[in-house]
Amino acid sequence: MSHTGTLPGWLKPANRLVKLLHRLGVPLGTIHIITIPGRTTGEPRSTPVSPLTVDGRRYVIAGLADSSWARNARAAGHGRLTRGRAHEDVDLVEVTDPAVRRRVMTAFPTEVPHGVQFFIRLGIVEGAEPAQFAAAADEVAVFETRPAVHRPAAAQP
Repeated sequence: MSHTGTLPGWLKPANRLVKLLHRLGVPLGTIHIITIPGRTTGEPRSTPVSPLTVDGRRYVIAGLADSSWARNARAAGHGRLTRGRAHEDVDLVEVTDPAVRRRVMTAFPTEVPHGVQFFIRLGIVEGAEPAQFAAAADEVAVFETRPAVHRPAAAQP
């Protein structure tokens, strides 16, 4: 199944609502907010993501491989994952190995069941079957999150 690669009109308002609920402390499944410096302005840009762990490593998926947050992640290579009042600075390493991307995508519907509808609404998959997610692995961007080596300038002595 292929999609156009453009953001659907419902996505920005939905992301704003999720970020507002997050700030108010309303837990939403596995959703975290990832904040990454903008690639041109350097200003922090935030979007909801649902980290998942596969083979002992943690990943986040950009449903649209060329989305702004994926491009920012590629350019910056780091960000901050926030859930409630807890935050963690992470390095973001794009997964280029197709087999690893397939394993992560195959695990997604089991690890993040509430996120399946997002991929259906984007037109990436038709249902929650792991095989459909595996088949779509080349249409998304997958980033491994690792404990940050980079430290924000304000945090350095």
